Amino acid sequence: MKKWWESIDLTNYEKSNLNKEIISFNQQLFRLKEKKLRIGIYGKAGVGKSSILNLLLNKKEFKIDIINGSTKNIEGKEWTIKNQRLKTIELIDSPGFDFCDIEDPENTFSQINSSEIILFTIAGDINRNEVSQINLFIKNGKKIILVLNKIDFWHEHDLKSILKNIRLKLPQHINIPIILNSKNNIKNQITDLINSYGESLLTLNSFQLADKLFLKIKKQRLKRRQREAQSIIGKFATIKASGVALNPLILLDIAGGFAIDTALVSELSKIYGLNLKGESARKIIKKISLNNIFLGATQVGLNTSFNLLRKVFLATAPFTNGLSLLPYGPIAILQAVISVRSTKIVGKLAAREIFRKSKGCIFDPSYIIKKIIVKEPEIFDYATIYLSNKNVDNNFAIFLP
Repeated sequence: MKKWWESIDLTNYEKSNLNKEIISFNQQLFRLKEKKLRIGIYGKAGVGKSSILNLLLNKKEFKIDIINGSTKNIEGKEWTIKNQRLKTIELIDSPGFDFCDIEDPENTFSQINSSEIILFTIAGDINRNEVSQINLFIKNGKKIILVLNKIDFWHEHDLKSILKNIRLKLPQHINIPIILNSKNNIKNQITDLINSYGESLLTLNSFQLADKLFLKIKKQRLKRRQREAQSIIGKFATIKASGVALNPLILLDIAGGFAIDTALVSELSKIYGLNLKGESARKIIKKISLNNIFLGATQVGLNTSFNLLRKVFLATAPFTNGLSLLPYGPIAILQAVISVRSTKIVGKLAAREIFRKSKGCIFDPSYIIKKIIVKEPEIFDYATIYLSNKNVDNNFAIFLP
């Protein structure tokens, strides 16, 4: 991952515009190197988040109070577990997401969202707001454990009804573990999870953050390339239109048009980082023509017909005192318009094909995420959801010319 990150040559504009994301990713890269796992706790105010973390630490490190909302800002403490391959485990406390005095709620969510494990804490039946927050974390590929706190308030029969109702409200396409909070229960279950999957979760989260940053860089670059590609297509369309309008010879017209299209594809390939040579560019033109027979037939058929008409008008000019030349200009203009239109279509189709080919030349962090899923599918359903949402949310075709 370090080599991949060093290979991305960021411009000063990209560094400035994505400064927050770059800092976050570099911090994650450091945590990966240092084997530092983060567990974030999240929930409404007053559900006992700080108390749960103190229970894990076996000491009062996080502030608790009888008044709801005693935690005002994000806080972190280290938790040491024996016989653990990870060097450090950091517990992150957060203010209640429904608490009105939070200074920066987006930052709070972002900090917890960058954790490897999220302990989503509730103190009874869940409401629509809590389900919405859970769905946001799942969409981001986070490993969520639901912690039902303050269970002493409920009779056993009521507790079973609450659990059943919670299960019905949770997303049905994924199994979210529910831990009933008691000292040994929560500590043992979380310790077992860390021992089994801690390193893998840290790796997975690192590649997800890398992928999110990669997508933002990709979008920015595609927007810039879209503008460059549109300018190039316009330039070549003008050249082709001028040549078609002025050239009376059919064969030269067709050959010249094909040469211009080939040069256009070569220029577009440079914009998208492929740098295709003549033969490769011609193959793309042929593929476009074969896949869009109507486009190729229209270009050749119309140009041939118009060129024949122009030749007839020229040949008959001496016998009509030049009257036959009157339609010559409009036909030439019409040919130029058709050439402009066809060149733009070729350019757009070529850009799409070049973009498709160029994707295989760039290392994509999601490739590693897929490998992790295959290796340990029983715990990484969240990563599968992340990848499917990523494919839905990132339609890069809109950034093509």
